[in-house]
Amino acid sequence: MPYYGISQEYVLRRNIMFKDRLRATRISRKYTAQQMADHLDTGLRNYQKYESGDARPTFEGLVSLADLLNVPTDFLLERDEYLSALGVSVDVSLTCPPRRPRPQKNH
Repeated sequence: MPYYGISQEYVLRRNIMFKDRLRATRISRKYTAQQMADHLDTGLRNYQKYESGDARPTFEGLVSLADLLNVPTDFLLERDEYLSALGVSVDVSLTCPPRRPRPQKNH
């Protein structure tokens, strides 16, 4: 069901992009996941949910992440066209090591 004209597919695609961009930016800036969690005053597992796409930060958390990583919030949200239109570029390598596979749950 669309939310204010935005499809669920679009929201899911953006969530996937956000988690990847957050992780790549953190690694590029040489922060550990624990340091990020400490900055947000949250637990490591909670922060890891942001990078896995299982949770999203609050608006305040997003702003705090962007401030720590020294990037615009629009960069983390992959609004590259908007930033480009403003003449803003960000010096972050978006390549990072592959993720560890999630362990399979035995039921």
